Amino acid sequence: MTSQPERHSQPARRAVLGTALGGAAAAALPGTAHAEEPMSSPGAVGRPWKLRDAMTTDGAWARFLHDQDLRWTRLPTLWYEGPFLGDGQLGSMIYQEPGANQIRFTVQHGRVQDHRPEFGSGWGTCRLPVGHLTLEPAGTITAVDWRLSLWNAELTGTVTTTVGTLTLAALIHDEVLAVRVKATGGERAIWTFHPEEAISPRKISESPPTGYTANPAWTTRTTSDGTEQVLQPLTGGGQTATAHRRTGDDLLLSVGHSHPSGTAAEADSLRNLRRAKSYSTLRSRHTDWWHAFYRKSFVSFPDQRLQSFHWIQLYKVASASRAGGPVMATSGPWLEPTPWPAVWWNLNVQLEYWLIHGFNHPELDSLATTLRQNQEQLIANVPDAYRADSSGIGRSSDMFANRGVGRPGTGAETGDLTWALHNVWLSYRHSMDKSLLRDTIYPVLRRAINYYLHFLTPGSDGKLHLPSTLSPEYPVVPPQDTNYDLALIRWGCQTLLDSAQLLGIEDELTPRWQEVLARLTPYPVDANGFMIGADTPYAQSHRHYSHLLMVYPLYLVNWDQPENRDLITKSLVHWHALTGAHRGYSYTGAASMYAMSGDGDTAITYLRKFFDPTTRYPCRANTHYTEAGPVIETPLSASQSLHDMFCQSWGGVIRVFPAVPSAWADLTLHNFRTEGAFLVSAVRKAGTTRFIRVKSLAGEPLKLRHGLTGHLTAVLDDGTPARTHDLGDGTLAIDLPRGHEVLVHTGSRPDLSIAPVAVSEPGPAWGLP
Repeated sequence: MTSQPERHSQPARRAVLGTALGGAAAAALPGTAHAEEPMSSPGAVGRPWKLRDAMTTDGAWARFLHDQDLRWTRLPTLWYEGPFLGDGQLGSMIYQEPGANQIRFTVQHGRVQDHRPEFGSGWGTCRLPVGHLTLEPAGTITAVDWRLSLWNAELTGTVTTTVGTLTLAALIHDEVLAVRVKATGGERAIWTFHPEEAISPRKISESPPTGYTANPAWTTRTTSDGTEQVLQPLTGGGQTATAHRRTGDDLLLSVGHSHPSGTAAEADSLRNLRRAKSYSTLRSRHTDWWHAFYRKSFVSFPDQRLQSFHWIQLYKVASASRAGGPVMATSGPWLEPTPWPAVWWNLNVQLEYWLIHGFNHPELDSLATTLRQNQEQLIANVPDAYRADSSGIGRSSDMFANRGVGRPGTGAETGDLTWALHNVWLSYRHSMDKSLLRDTIYPVLRRAINYYLHFLTPGSDGKLHLPSTLSPEYPVVPPQDTNYDLALIRWGCQTLLDSAQLLGIEDELTPRWQEVLARLTPYPVDANGFMIGADTPYAQSHRHYSHLLMVYPLYLVNWDQPENRDLITKSLVHWHALTGAHRGYSYTGAASMYAMSGDGDTAITYLRKFFDPTTRYPCRANTHYTEAGPVIETPLSASQSLHDMFCQSWGGVIRVFPAVPSAWADLTLHNFRTEGAFLVSAVRKAGTTRFIRVKSLAGEPLKLRHGLTGHLTAVLDDGTPARTHDLGDGTLAIDLPRGHEVLVHTGSRPDLSIAPVAVSEPGPAWGLP
């Protein structure tokens, strides 16, 4: 991590303003900003400008997102083929009931879990299944015609049978699943709710642990207004309650979960239904939320299949996560049989949240709120001897981060909390919200790094060394100095120093952090690049890039350091030369690393491997992903790989269109959020950047690597020239006050339209079209 760039002093601003006004000085310096020529009365400095945003009406958004929708003309038979709905807590997937002439609507909830930590995260605090609905037609299903509308976050369509037609619509909002089914001809709509046993979905891969007892059986009851409830008590305390009511064509269902209360869930599920009232009432609130949601940013590029995928991932993450709600488990709110019915902290949770930043949706960050709300549990996770000053988390946990962490020296995986805090740091850097830095990042990171400091010891070389720890997923444990942890220690110490300065804190540990940065042993490397750790080469296929964390996403070793380019390249090539263990995120990770180097064509080549049906673990029909069970992170990380091609902002520099594949001549970004809390809009046409607009939300220093050639114009939103300074290497420092915007372009003022680009690479819709 690099320190934040310094603001220019006032004299320097005046000096560069002279250059910005043009004339001989500007003419002698190609690429230096100058004032736009007066376009109005004599003596005018410039004229105000404004983007012409074609995406300001409901109609424009509905038309654009209509082209990104998922479609089904065949009945999906598996969870990774069907439509999916969610509101960050309640989730449903729709596909054929196995072996039956019925349609299943799964009913799962991100807060529903067991509460017996003595049996571990796989059994004792795992996510628990709730149940599913079946829609049972009178005739035999012969065809379906369904559309999952992204704009409305609603499934609509028809089910044709041998005796008639069912016309359905479904959505989830405010923890209520609402379905409306109208029957014509000889058809009828019969609904049945099937509770599922409250046992870990991990039962598909192993038997329960010794001493485990099953949760009690559920009971059912009917309230005075005809609402049916299924009540599931839990051995570890608490309750899950599922309430559903049918009125005419409408079916409404809600799930409540409480702990330690054994009755609150029952009341919650009924209250949710009373609030919903009807499908139409709920739909009005639902579409209002989603229509406002999408307007916060816009991106369009010419590959139809990938563009649709990208927008589906935004819909997916908003269906799976909301700030203050449960942190996403490996399958989000769409629980299915899986060996991983919990939150995994050694890659999954980190990859799940990266895309929310560029998409400009900080309100989806349930990871940051989870760590803020569970700081006492993070302390309890470390051994007793270290709780006075340390925190940590083990590989997997429940939604409350309840999982002990092992000690360095035992081959334990110890760095996962620090890596998760890097995500929260990204949330801070994209918002510049000091409360997030002060209340969450600084206190938790201080304790996470303290845990490492207890075990760092000097060697005979005078360097500080870390005893044996695990590089996530690699089968060989280094005797010491695992690169995964060395990278996290370096990032953590530097971030604490920067944070203390930003917060005005004189921390007694400052000298220790400085000492660690000065004396920590270098990363172990060999002729093939970064090793796993000391005396442990990367010698067998490894799906995870835990040994390359210093390259991505930490950017401690990066392409702006020419002396490290060969090392980065060798490491990437060798990682992918050993192929047996690679999975989907191996390709998305490589794509992002090549994007860092500016090589968009190699980046897209690796990314497309994730979408190649001949790949062993490809993206599935509905954009979900599975290995031994459903896992949500890889498709979401693929969207971040696209973001890394479009706009990067690490190291205090915003890079616009840094790695766009050469085949994508046109591209539009609007309100793409970057570090420093900037909103970037930019248009690329015929392979050339036409303009860049940057809005400052926090008044942070702006360094822009623009990719433009020729004399630059940089003009503020009031028409005055921006104060700029050419930093070389195509990077321009711009003085941009908080709340203001700057337009950067070359030549005469370009067309400032924000609009979808034409598709040059057509592709089929996702789903089963």
